[in-house]
Amino acid sequence: MTQLRQDDAATRAALAAAWARLPERLRTPTQYLGRHYAGCGATIGAMPKCDFACKGCYLGEDANRANPRPLDQIKAQLRELRAWLGPAGNVQLTDGEVSLRREAEVIELIRFARAIGLVPMLMPHGETFRRRSGLLERLMVEGGLTEISIHIDTTQRGRRDRFAFAKTEADLDPLRAEFAARIRSARKTTGRRREAASTVTVTRENLAGVPGIVRCLLAHADAFKMVSFQPLADVGRTDPDLRGVTPDELWEKIAEGAGDPAIRRGEGSFGHPSCSRFVQGLAVTHPQPNRPRLFPFYRSDQPGEIRALTELFDRVGGRSFRLDDRWQALRRAGGMVAKHGGFALRRLLPQAWKLWRRAGTLRGNYFCLVSHHFMSAAETATPEGQERLDVCAFKVSINGKLESMCAVNALGLREEFYRDEQPVAAGVA
Repeated sequence: MTQLRQDDAATRAALAAAWARLPERLRTPTQYLGRHYAGCGATIGAMPKCDFACKGCYLGEDANRANPRPLDQIKAQLRELRAWLGPAGNVQLTDGEVSLRREAEVIELIRFARAIGLVPMLMPHGETFRRRSGLLERLMVEGGLTEISIHIDTTQRGRRDRFAFAKTEADLDPLRAEFAARIRSARKTTGRRREAASTVTVTRENLAGVPGIVRCLLAHADAFKMVSFQPLADVGRTDPDLRGVTPDELWEKIAEGAGDPAIRRGEGSFGHPSCSRFVQGLAVTHPQPNRPRLFPFYRSDQPGEIRALTELFDRVGGRSFRLDDRWQALRRAGGMVAKHGGFALRRLLPQAWKLWRRAGTLRGNYFCLVSHHFMSAAETATPEGQERLDVCAFKVSINGKLESMCAVNALGLREEFYRDEQPVAAGVA
């Protein structure tokens, strides 16, 4: 119990520091940064190479010529991110294609991140798992991997089967269903918990396919818990012929797929509102078969629901079960029930009743719709761009300094890091 109290105190400190960095006007009732999350981190140099050549790639031309950094350097990055994020902080194991690094080293990085109190999410294109039977299960059992996000969209170039010829996002729905089946199978085979998400680059060319992607992943919400849409940014080796979309255009299509034109009433913020948007809710296949819907957990036009959210943040913001074993989770849950049981009955139970009235059921799955909006170099130079860099919630540790991911992608920091070659002790699997 002493360790749980220490973790809670460290979490509160990390949240308070994040909240203090936010301008007053961004401290809104639905702001999650500083109230539930301290930020999100990512690695760099873990495996710059990639065996795909995606049209919307944020990596520079030198990425495939750069060597992976030794494990001790990646571990140093993780320690710096842990100091910033606090207990159970979110970190993405990413770069080029990290699954191409030696299997034992990937396992070691996952285990190390968890050991120091981070929750690592592996960010692959997924093809390595299709080619190497049992890899996903080994990462779960030997590394303790609990979170993964698989990138799937028509801007990708590198698949070797019929999906290499996909013209529309609907052509890739069978691939999304295949990964959902792999996720379910891995859970069953290992007996381990595993959460999955998917990322999607959005361009003018595939924007029309966004509603179908939303419907497909909502239909597989028992396997996928989130989809993150990322409008194209003019960085890295992105194809200059591709055209981007605005966040509002994107969310019109997301709302269409979710079956709720007013879905943004359930929107939350994570830092600057121009950086990210998200809606959390209950995915329900109702009332039509194969037409799932997302019902947001709260609505901004319902004052009582916003008051309940505010009190929830005040009471248990930042608390996480994601690194707990069974007994730790039971102790943490017991403590929360003892301290906040009255709040749950007074505030949360009525909210559950309202959700049931809207959805017609509470038999569904948690799901989160997200959009992340990375900046081009030109955007970073604007007053808003400078403000976004100042309050950035998504950072990378480069040479001991935490840098905004937009600065890494758009301002040449990634290329400088890759050029600063050092002796390596890593390799490709």
